[in-house]
Amino acid sequence: MRLELTKRGDYAVRAMLALARGAGNGLLSARRISDAMGIPVRFLPQVLADLQRAGLVEAAPGRAGGYRLARPSEEISLLDVIEAVEGDSRRRTCVLRGGPCGLDGTCDVHDVFFQGQEALRGTFARSTLAELAAPATRHALELTTG
Repeated sequence: MRLELTKRGDYAVRAMLALARGAGNGLLSARRISDAMGIPVRFLPQVLADLQRAGLVEAAPGRAGGYRLARPSEEISLLDVIEAVEGDSRRRTCVLRGGPCGLDGTCDVHDVFFQGQEALRGTFARSTLAELAAPATRHALELTTG
């Protein structure tokens, strides 16, 4: 069993952590986010646009512009971030048959996988950016002094 984010999901989580850590310091440029979190700068605007469309990020254009969280980091979950760029995370295909679930009944492991999926989604929904950003301060220092 594999649990992975796409590159887009990975970059979105890292960008949001940078914004959460720099929340008290005004706007952060894409360049500063890229440098602090090791995200290729050419992909970052696309990811930030997805996050903006989802209402998680606000953008200010111009030379002095940049990005900031659209609401407090305590109100943004890891699930919000992932689904903003990757879409609904619920599995739609049968784990054994590979086709859509339920068309010809459910397989023997359907209920167990569904419960596991919902438990994982619940964990992601309860995990806020504030909690995830708090333990690591090395990037926060880079964002405030860079």
